[in-house]
Amino acid sequence: MARVGLTPERLALAGAELADEVGFDQVTVSALARRFDVKVASLYSHLKNSQDLRTRIALLALEELADRAADALAGRAGKDALIAFADVYRDYAREHPGRYAAAQLRLDPETAAAGAGVRHAQMTRAILRGYDLAEPDQTHAVRLLGSVFHGYVSLETAGGFSHSAPDAQESWTRILDALDALLRNWPPTP
Repeated sequence: MARVGLTPERLALAGAELADEVGFDQVTVSALARRFDVKVASLYSHLKNSQDLRTRIALLALEELADRAADALAGRAGKDALIAFADVYRDYAREHPGRYAAAQLRLDPETAAAGAGVRHAQMTRAILRGYDLAEPDQTHAVRLLGSVFHGYVSLETAGGFSHSAPDAQESWTRILDALDALLRNWPPTP
């Protein structure tokens, strides 16, 4: 009999909380069973396996991140939208390191197409419309922004900027200024 109150959604949320506490790589069905003080087998009526749990956590994180980004972008355009969007990613990674790591999980194409990752791409492209970029430059710019945001956040959360001046916030602000300038002056296609 399934334990009352356990659902795939509740397990995904508990897994996300666990990921923030111990790291996404440490989240397993066994660890989650210990958290609920149940046998591992009892969770298999709600989850297929650890990969299913990891995928559900990733989808939850992508949804949370997309909701935050949509709220932050409302009514903004150009540089203001770029900064708001970037800050959402950085703030989310700092507040929820395990969930942020989960959001990087490679999903199969069908799952990815049904998840909030599509919203992230749409929001990024909406920001770039303010910079008047056509294809394929828009795709190049999407990849650039993703690389900069994820790269900076990954280095910062790993402590990569904690032992040198200037302050990480000052660098972040300058990087976003530089990205805005680059997007406004995108080099022509050769």
